[in-house]
Amino acid sequence: MEATSTNEEDDSTLPQIETKFKLLEFEKQIFIDVFEKDALLILAKGLNYNGIISNLLWVYKDPANLVLVINSSDHEEKYFTEKFNLKPLPNLGTEREKVYLEGGVQFVSTRILVVDLLKQRVPVAKITGIIVLRAHTVLESCQEAFALRLYRQHNKTGFVKAFSSSPISFTFGYHQVEKVMRAVFVTELFLWPRFHGTIIKCLKKRQAEVVELHVPLSSNVNHIQTCLLDIMNYTVKQLKSVNRTLDMQEITTENCISKKFHKILQSQLDCVWHQLSTRVKEYVQDLKVLRSMIINLIHDDSVSFYALVSKYRTPEYAKVNSGWILLDSAEQLFRLAKSRVYNHKNEFDPEHLPKWKVLSDLLLEEIPEEVKKKNKGSLNSTKILILCQDSRTCSQLNNFLTMGANKYLFYTAFRRDLNVTTLASKYKDINTIASDIKKEPVAEETGDINKLEEEEIEDCDRTNYVLTLTQLATQSDNKTSKDESMFEPISQIDNLDITQLETEKPVICIRTFKENGNHFSLEQALESLRPAYIILYHSDVAAVRQIELFEARKAEGEPRCKVYFVIHDKTVEEQAYLTSLKREKQAFELLIQAKSVMVVPSYQDGKTDEYFNMNIEEEEDAVDTRKAGGQQPREKPMVIVDMREFRSDLPALLHRKGIHVEPVTITIGDYILTPDTCVERKSISDLIGSLNSGRLYTQATHMCRCYARPVLLIEFDQNKPFNLQGHFVGSSDMSGADIQQKLQLLTIHFPRLKLVWSPSPYATADLFHELKQGKKNPSVSEAIAFGGDNTADDVNYERYNVLVHDFVQKLPGVTSKNLARIMNKGRSLDHLITLDKEQLAEVIENKNEAETLYSVLHIKATPSDAGKDEKQTGKKKFTGKLFRSKTKKTCMKDS
Repeated sequence: MEATSTNEEDDSTLPQIETKFKLLEFEKQIFIDVFEKDALLILAKGLNYNGIISNLLWVYKDPANLVLVINSSDHEEKYFTEKFNLKPLPNLGTEREKVYLEGGVQFVSTRILVVDLLKQRVPVAKITGIIVLRAHTVLESCQEAFALRLYRQHNKTGFVKAFSSSPISFTFGYHQVEKVMRAVFVTELFLWPRFHGTIIKCLKKRQAEVVELHVPLSSNVNHIQTCLLDIMNYTVKQLKSVNRTLDMQEITTENCISKKFHKILQSQLDCVWHQLSTRVKEYVQDLKVLRSMIINLIHDDSVSFYALVSKYRTPEYAKVNSGWILLDSAEQLFRLAKSRVYNHKNEFDPEHLPKWKVLSDLLLEEIPEEVKKKNKGSLNSTKILILCQDSRTCSQLNNFLTMGANKYLFYTAFRRDLNVTTLASKYKDINTIASDIKKEPVAEETGDINKLEEEEIEDCDRTNYVLTLTQLATQSDNKTSKDESMFEPISQIDNLDITQLETEKPVICIRTFKENGNHFSLEQALESLRPAYIILYHSDVAAVRQIELFEARKAEGEPRCKVYFVIHDKTVEEQAYLTSLKREKQAFELLIQAKSVMVVPSYQDGKTDEYFNMNIEEEEDAVDTRKAGGQQPREKPMVIVDMREFRSDLPALLHRKGIHVEPVTITIGDYILTPDTCVERKSISDLIGSLNSGRLYTQATHMCRCYARPVLLIEFDQNKPFNLQGHFVGSSDMSGADIQQKLQLLTIHFPRLKLVWSPSPYATADLFHELKQGKKNPSVSEAIAFGGDNTADDVNYERYNVLVHDFVQKLPGVTSKNLARIMNKGRSLDHLITLDKEQLAEVIENKNEAETLYSVLHIKATPSDAGKDEKQTGKKKFTGKLFRSKTKKTCMKDS
């Protein structure tokens, strides 16, 4: 089906099928398309794919099938496992092998699946298919692509179906959607934007009643917004003027107020961050500060915003910012922020948020009057859902509705440590308010110092509140002051489900769009609560579409839901909402254009990826040629990889290079390339931690004692600068010079330890591939034996006697180049002393170094050298010890 079509279709053309879980018409079409073909499905934000996935899993849940679901979030896994009563995979590999053989649907983490595939615990040929969720996060180097490549290597008939609801993610990078499709081995791309003709027709059949409430800002807020936009415009212009060579097309004032601003900054500046001057970094940091201020201006109360602004009017901040606080607009910003809290008499008289009045009018007047007309004067069983952007606003609205505006603002000023000397006349009952609030400092004086902070953090962590009208509000018909509390919390909700609430009183539920990042939470809340009224306190594209789907799925006899869309007109809030709509529309237009010119490799005759097939066919041809010529087939290169390293991209990239990866739990090193080459891989953050803790010294000691060629690989992130200049993101207390000094000490202590610098995992894979050329494969049993339960003092598994090795290493004439020869060709210290100069030169293979070592061992110190010390040296005979341990023959020889 063509995703660009916007023409309305007749009902006869829509699929007439019955599914286990109810689907809308366009969802049935998507289900059929995805069921029939291996495809990547990209849905518009808010059009969740959980219904489609549920029906797919129900089709394949039979034990005769084995379907694996990978790359799911914790919330998605919990949602589907509870829905289908699935059991989690066991931790032991042998038990997992039995579960795979039992069939059915299994949710598995990608790292575990990769290890099980390499260990051949999964019956790959019996896998029915793999479902990939959040496909926009899949890259060719990640574990998901690795698992799918291993799967396709031995199973050419099973299906792969990938799902994503983030179209904007496919616009970052060059040909991103084609890369993802190659990584997940699919040939079809299905695009379903909100402007798709089938979706428009389906959602038009039943729509909620929408009331848009455009709330004007106060004059002070309007002026503050203008000041902040002026400062942001100035900062953006300055940023671009000093970086004319960089592509900063996406860094605009409009994008600065959008939710994806941090991702835009990251994609534009991350790769050149180390080349930017301090001034430019200050501009970037200031843009982030200004963005947080302009968002808090709209969403926060006047007291909280003034407390936030006051933090930036300090001498300390003036030294580290780019200079925007010296502008006239900044001075006006500080003055206006204060005037919102204190009046011209310097009395505490904060202004209320404009949305508060609208919310109170809806909850106390408009909705009750409308309900009483419908239900003949009864408010019972009325459910109202208020949706907010974050948990902080949920806490704010809960406190406002339960405490009243004046008490809440005074309470906030008390918590923010604002100076309140005199109060405005409207606080006539301030004595009652103050007595309630000022009881809390007594607890601080008696030892509970952090009580207020802990309560505030706990409030901000909550993502939902359930309130109801007070008894006074339900009984009195007279107009009560909006500044008084008219609502009370339902205390028993903490241990009850929303569906178990009593319906004797109206229920007001305040919650976020996404509870703790769960994209399914709003849909579940709508289905369980089934509210009659929804108040969108903030604007969110995904939430609007989920409400549309909720209304479209309702039965015919069920009443329509009424939605109040509360938004500040002509503000950054409205602009951010429109920008998110525009960016998604542009993303789908780019994807539609990319699909029209896309060249996707076909999967004919069981073939998969061209690159993948090429490696397999070349390898098979080479083996056949050697067999025909009577030669021994060349052994496939193999690398032993520690289990913990499968969190990184390197094992996947090694496999792409045609190197067999053997997952083993080893304690010495991360990668064993050859019998005598061991590699310890460190990222920059891990390197800093290991140097500070001393762990790296211990690791280097073990590697040097067990392997002839120990290597320390320092691997940088491919998206970060490849240098050690300045301070690191992960460590503000350790500079590049400190790291270099500690690495120098490390190389002095361990002369045989090689340091290898790699700019990315791709470069590391190329390096390992070169190091493996013509070399023997390591032994798994030896790698495990070296990393057994032995300690540094246990010489049973050491290559040489530890004490003798360290002693010989310190002798003059012994270097890192000849140390191995001396330890291998010599038998003991007694034997070393009996050798003459010619024999020593033959062992060391260097005449000058042999003479130096011989002179130390045989020439006595003269009296002038001894000085006043009359004691003769060398009187005590050193009892000779064997260089090499006799307990393990394999450790005596240097490979």
